[in-house]
Amino acid sequence: MKKNWHHKDDDLALEEYEQPKEDYPALEEYEQPADDELVPNENKQSEKSVVIKSLVFKFLERVGYQGIAFVVQIFLARLLDPTDYGMLTLLTIFISVSQVFVQSGLNTALIQRKDIKENDYSSIFYVSLFIAIGLYIILFFASPFVAAFYEMPPLKSVLRVLALVLIPGAFNSIQNAKVAREMRFKELMFCTIGSVLISGTVGIVMALNGFGVWALVAQQLSSRVAVCLLLLLIVKWRPKPVLEWDRVSVLFSFGWKLMISGLIDTIFRELQSLVIGKKYDAGMLGYYNRGKQFPDIIINNVNGSIQSVMLPALSKHNGDNSKIKSMMRRSIVTSSFLIFPICMGMAVVAQPMVHLLLTDKWLPCVPYLQAYCFVYAFWPIHTANLQALNAQGRSDMFLKLEVIKKCYGIVILIITVTFFNTPLAIVLGQCCTTVLSCFVNASPNKKLLGYGYGEQMHDILPSFAVAALMGAAVYAINLLGLRSWLTLLIQIPLGVGLYVLLAKMLKLECFEYILGMMKKFLKRGKAK
Repeated sequence: MKKNWHHKDDDLALEEYEQPKEDYPALEEYEQPADDELVPNENKQSEKSVVIKSLVFKFLERVGYQGIAFVVQIFLARLLDPTDYGMLTLLTIFISVSQVFVQSGLNTALIQRKDIKENDYSSIFYVSLFIAIGLYIILFFASPFVAAFYEMPPLKSVLRVLALVLIPGAFNSIQNAKVAREMRFKELMFCTIGSVLISGTVGIVMALNGFGVWALVAQQLSSRVAVCLLLLLIVKWRPKPVLEWDRVSVLFSFGWKLMISGLIDTIFRELQSLVIGKKYDAGMLGYYNRGKQFPDIIINNVNGSIQSVMLPALSKHNGDNSKIKSMMRRSIVTSSFLIFPICMGMAVVAQPMVHLLLTDKWLPCVPYLQAYCFVYAFWPIHTANLQALNAQGRSDMFLKLEVIKKCYGIVILIITVTFFNTPLAIVLGQCCTTVLSCFVNASPNKKLLGYGYGEQMHDILPSFAVAALMGAAVYAINLLGLRSWLTLLIQIPLGVGLYVLLAKMLKLECFEYILGMMKKFLKRGKAK
């Protein structure tokens, strides 16, 4: 067995992580869990199989949803103007902040705690529904002031209709918590894909009939309603007429810190849109938003899948630091191996891709797209570190980190707005914030798990280096001056092939691991 580290607390994690490639015991050990309470004797399915299958179904759900959403967004972008997207983005901060109160914190507590009872779901639902209705009333009467602030009267009616997403959101937050806790991601996959098909059809039909920004509003509202109705049929959870305040209090003691953390993070993220929309115009905000959406849609396929499965999986091992460290390391290494080439590839093919898919009217979004590819490339590190904290019940530390990150983030935002008269500088400032946040997010786990930023950077460096080499080769094709469709036709297979070839030649552990897991699934499929 090969070991590259010798910290006394790391032995178990490294034995799982560094075994010969043909064995892959990092996940095999789940087949014989030490705690019988976690996997009952009568349940023949191992915990490993549950986690892997949940991750596969969650990944398929994200790929299906985001893939269809990506196609829908291309159609809508060709039919609508940047100003339409800018108008909707101006209101995003108000909806996003409101959704934090409705969906963050308490539903995470439902997933994280081991002593959840059936009545807890109903109790939290009624609290969330009450909050959603209250926030809608506030936004309804605040809409004239929002329209006056941006000097855009149509925003008044748009906000009043768009804010209705909060009501089904209260129901959906409990449904998602129950699905995640029970690892029923297969059902969620069908519901999510069905909802995006319905909402995408609604949005495109309305855009074709000249409804403008209302097509985007209808798409978002119909998406939330559709997923709730579909989950209602499949998951079959119904709220009971029960409201136990003592249980709400217990869950709130954990969830309020995550709620405040989510609030701080959301306000900071949407603050950039607010500044760009107010200082410049809705059209410029539309370019900013479109550039951000491209990497956001694709990266969420991988990172969102891992994040959704990781919290309930890690929470089952709360107290076993070596196990959490091992699973966390596997998450960082594997997701980085997948996300780095996607971000690098998307950045270097940005111009021909936008020209071909969205037409030349959207070319100003290219620099924003490239900058956000850099930002999203580091999401696996953020996700793994923060979910590990949540799984250990350290929502207090989670909140502390958010306060620290937003303090220097706001300072960087003020500097970019004050000294640089371009919205692109604001995004580049966020790139600096992202790099700093990698070290901040990793600092608690250095003490709690013995897995600090030094080891984490060491784990992701091979994938980053291979992705950089691939990106340089793919970018060179742009210099040939070929047509956009021909450029992409060469770049995409070249990038995929070169990345796989380099990973195989350099014998990257994560590449061998993924191949090994794929072979095992194929063997099991043939056996069945």
